[in-house]
Amino acid sequence: MTPLTKLTLRLRVFLFFAFLAVAGVGLVLVALMLGAARSTPDDIGAGFVFAGVVSGFGLLALAAGVWFLFDENVARPIERLASGLRSRAHAGTGGVDTQAARYLGDLGPAAEAVSEQLMKSTMDQAGIVAAETARLSADKERLTALLSEIPVAMILVNPAHQIVLYDTQAAGVLAQVSPPRLNSSIFDYFQKGPFMAAYMKMISTGFEQSFSDLAAANGLEFDARLKPLGPGEGYLVIIDEAHSNLTPDQSRPVVFDFDLMEGQATDNLMDMRLKDLTYVVFDTETTGLLPHKDEIVQIGAVRVVNERIVPGEEINQLVDPGMPIPPASTKVHKVTDTMVAGQPTIEVAGRHLHDFSRGAVLVAHNAPFDMAFLRRHAEVCGVSWTHPILDTVLLSAVLFGTTEVHTLDALCERLGVVIPPKLRHTALGDAHATAEVLCKMLAMLHSRGVETLAEAIAEAKKHRRLLEDLN
Repeated sequence: MTPLTKLTLRLRVFLFFAFLAVAGVGLVLVALMLGAARSTPDDIGAGFVFAGVVSGFGLLALAAGVWFLFDENVARPIERLASGLRSRAHAGTGGVDTQAARYLGDLGPAAEAVSEQLMKSTMDQAGIVAAETARLSADKERLTALLSEIPVAMILVNPAHQIVLYDTQAAGVLAQVSPPRLNSSIFDYFQKGPFMAAYMKMISTGFEQSFSDLAAANGLEFDARLKPLGPGEGYLVIIDEAHSNLTPDQSRPVVFDFDLMEGQATDNLMDMRLKDLTYVVFDTETTGLLPHKDEIVQIGAVRVVNERIVPGEEINQLVDPGMPIPPASTKVHKVTDTMVAGQPTIEVAGRHLHDFSRGAVLVAHNAPFDMAFLRRHAEVCGVSWTHPILDTVLLSAVLFGTTEVHTLDALCERLGVVIPPKLRHTALGDAHATAEVLCKMLAMLHSRGVETLAEAIAEAKKHRRLLEDLN
């Protein structure tokens, strides 16, 4: 421990400004002495002008030096201390960098003590959460077993007509129209006219209603029923499996999030709270680093709803690039020409990703790179990429400052996200890691007062120079 670190923070701040005052006065005196030495009886003013110029430049140099010392030993350590505490509080990782905070007096040790106590409390809560998770898992198994005995495809829908639950049979039916997705509108899969006619009749009578529906795409037709749950509690969509041409899946896993029962539909995503949005976090692997001429060879994507990754809702698609994959690129992502032979082209894969992302915010690490490939092929895919976009590089700069490293590996290490080595530089592996990072960042953004998508984008834009330099 150096003598400076033994002083109190208030004393160090006092000495800091005392040094600034003494050094400033000393500079002016030295400048006046030099000016007096250069002056003559016939031209005294020239000496004072020289003294003024010397003292001015001296004070500027002193201010620059003091600013550097203050930034290096006070401002940056405080920023790192804040981001470390925020990471510990909301992501369960990180902590206090005592070496960086060595000149902040008792603030560093005090913050470390609070951090350790917080971690202890978190560990205590972890046991309770683990027990509750085990109970919920058992409940899900019971629900799965119960549904396996029911010979119909079932979809639970909230009052805002958003999907809250679907089983495997329902997923098979929905997938014939569009990728099955929690929190998506039921009208992505059914024609709104006949559906709403049956819905309004169900509301007015309070009884189950049957209807025949021509699906919203592909000309598929099947019989369905709407069954009310209760006033303001949503309803069930039940589809007769005899009309779905699907082989029953006896395992019958269920995808659900009952928190979505309180969901409200909105067309203005920018005003929605970050925690209420649906995100599609994606990544691409390519033949090279030039979006204007290289091609996509793999797309990975996962969906995040209610700040949680939705199990099973993902894309892991190899793409035929229509060109040889350079050995240098294969060395990075391990995708070979043999693997992509016979796989869908970007026309099909891009359209599938667009359907998968309907109504969601797109998220990627260095999004401009990936979006450049997608937008180049938008016309051939017959889509328009108008989704709002968040970039985890910029969100990292918002939360941790521009002086930190913002690679995906650094971000994962900072937030305690582990990427299995065999999944690094695979599209789905990187997309999943980025999604885990996003989930932890959302809580940290909330702690900084960034609540809506519009606010997050506005904060991110302040650091867009990072992406310009990166690309």
